[in-house]
Amino acid sequence: MTRTRSVVPRVRRRKRLMRRAKGFWGGRHRLLRTVKETLLRSGNFAYRDRKNRKREFRKLWIQRINAGARMNGMSYSRLVNGMKKADIQIDRKALSELAFHDPAAFRAVVEKAQAALAA
Repeated sequence: MTRTRSVVPRVRRRKRLMRRAKGFWGGRHRLLRTVKETLLRSGNFAYRDRKNRKREFRKLWIQRINAGARMNGMSYSRLVNGMKKADIQIDRKALSELAFHDPAAFRAVVEKAQAALAA
Protein backbone atom coordinates (compact mmCIF):
# COMPACT_ATOMS: atom_id res chain seq x y z
CA MET A 1 0.00 0.00 0.00
CA THR A 2 1.26 3.49 -0.78
CA ARG A 3 2.17 5.93 1.92
CA THR A 4 -0.33 8.75 2.39
CA ARG A 5 0.87 12.23 3.06
CA SER A 6 -1.10 15.11 4.51
CA VAL A 7 0.08 17.63 1.90
CA VAL A 8 -3.29 19.11 0.93
CA PRO A 9 -4.67 19.47 4.47
CA ARG A 10 -1.34 20.88 5.67
CA VAL A 11 -1.23 23.45 2.88
CA ARG A 12 -4.85 24.41 3.56
CA ARG A 13 -4.13 24.88 7.28
CA ARG A 14 -1.09 27.01 6.47
CA LYS A 15 -3.01 29.11 3.93
CA ARG A 16 -5.84 29.70 6.40
CA LEU A 17 -3.38 30.92 9.03
CA MET A 18 -1.49 33.07 6.53
CA ARG A 19 -4.72 34.71 5.35
CA ARG A 20 -5.53 35.67 8.93
CA ALA A 21 -2.01 37.10 9.36
CA LYS A 22 -2.22 39.23 6.22
CA GLY A 23 -1.06 42.76 6.94
CA PHE A 24 1.19 41.82 9.85
CA TRP A 25 4.75 43.11 9.66
CA GLY A 26 7.87 41.12 8.78
CA GLY A 27 8.02 37.47 9.75
CA ARG A 28 4.72 37.81 11.54
CA HIS A 29 2.95 37.27 8.19
CA ARG A 30 5.58 35.05 6.60
CA LEU A 31 6.86 32.42 9.04
CA LEU A 32 4.44 29.73 10.18
CA ARG A 33 5.58 29.44 13.81
CA THR A 34 5.65 33.22 14.25
CA VAL A 35 2.28 33.55 12.54
CA LYS A 36 0.74 31.05 14.98
CA GLU A 37 2.16 32.89 18.00
CA THR A 38 1.03 36.25 16.67
CA LEU A 39 -2.47 35.02 15.91
CA LEU A 40 -2.79 33.59 19.43
CA ARG A 41 -1.74 36.91 20.92
CA SER A 42 -3.98 38.93 18.63
CA GLY A 43 -6.91 36.68 19.47
CA ASN A 44 -6.32 37.24 23.17
CA PHE A 45 -6.13 41.00 22.67
CA ALA A 46 -9.29 40.97 20.57
CA TYR A 47 -11.17 39.00 23.25
CA ARG A 48 -9.93 41.31 26.01
CA ASP A 49 -10.66 44.48 24.10
CA ARG A 50 -14.19 43.45 23.17
CA LYS A 51 -14.87 43.63 26.91
CA ASN A 52 -12.88 46.86 27.33
CA ARG A 53 -14.77 48.59 24.50
CA LYS A 54 -17.99 48.32 26.49
CA ARG A 55 -16.29 49.91 29.52
CA GLU A 56 -14.77 52.70 27.44
CA PHE A 57 -18.07 53.60 25.81
CA ARG A 58 -19.86 53.66 29.16
CA LYS A 59 -17.15 56.01 30.51
CA LEU A 60 -17.58 58.26 27.47
CA TRP A 61 -21.36 58.38 27.89
CA ILE A 62 -21.03 59.28 31.56
CA GLN A 63 -18.54 62.05 30.74
CA ARG A 64 -20.90 63.53 28.16
CA ILE A 65 -23.89 63.36 30.50
CA ASN A 66 -21.86 64.95 33.30
CA ALA A 67 -20.72 67.78 31.02
CA GLY A 68 -24.29 68.41 29.87
CA ALA A 69 -25.62 68.25 33.42
CA ARG A 70 -23.02 70.72 34.69
CA MET A 71 -23.89 73.12 31.86
CA ASN A 72 -27.42 73.02 33.28
CA GLY A 73 -26.28 73.56 36.87
CA MET A 74 -26.37 70.00 38.15
CA SER A 75 -23.93 67.17 38.79
CA TYR A 76 -24.11 63.75 37.16
CA SER A 77 -24.97 61.91 40.38
CA ARG A 78 -27.76 64.35 41.28
CA LEU A 79 -29.14 64.09 37.74
CA VAL A 80 -29.23 60.28 37.85
CA ASN A 81 -30.83 60.36 41.31
CA GLY A 82 -33.45 62.90 40.14
CA MET A 83 -34.21 60.84 37.05
CA LYS A 84 -34.72 57.77 39.20
CA LYS A 85 -37.12 59.69 41.48
CA ALA A 86 -38.96 61.16 38.46
CA ASP A 87 -39.20 57.65 36.97
CA ILE A 88 -37.40 58.69 33.78
CA GLN A 89 -35.86 55.55 32.32
CA ILE A 90 -33.38 56.60 29.64
CA ASP A 91 -30.18 54.60 29.35
CA ARG A 92 -26.82 56.33 29.43
CA LYS A 93 -26.17 55.89 25.72
CA ALA A 94 -29.40 57.64 24.71
CA LEU A 95 -28.97 60.29 27.37
CA SER A 96 -25.46 61.11 26.18
CA GLU A 97 -26.76 61.39 22.60
CA LEU A 98 -29.36 63.87 23.87
CA ALA A 99 -26.72 65.86 25.74
CA PHE A 100 -24.42 65.90 22.71
CA HIS A 101 -26.86 66.45 19.82
CA ASP A 102 -30.07 67.88 21.32
CA PRO A 103 -29.33 70.18 24.28
CA ALA A 104 -32.93 71.44 24.46
CA ALA A 105 -34.34 67.96 25.04
CA PHE A 106 -31.57 67.22 27.54
CA ARG A 107 -32.42 70.46 29.38
CA ALA A 108 -36.05 69.26 29.66
CA VAL A 109 -34.86 65.99 31.23
CA VAL A 110 -32.64 67.93 33.67
CA GLU A 111 -35.54 70.20 34.66
CA LYS A 112 -37.80 67.20 35.36
CA ALA A 113 -35.04 65.61 37.45
CA GLN A 114 -34.57 68.87 39.39
CA ALA A 115 -38.32 69.08 40.01
CA ALA A 116 -38.35 65.50 41.31
CA LEU A 117 -35.45 66.26 43.66
CA ALA A 118 -37.16 69.39 44.97
CA ALA A 119 -40.42 67.53 45.67
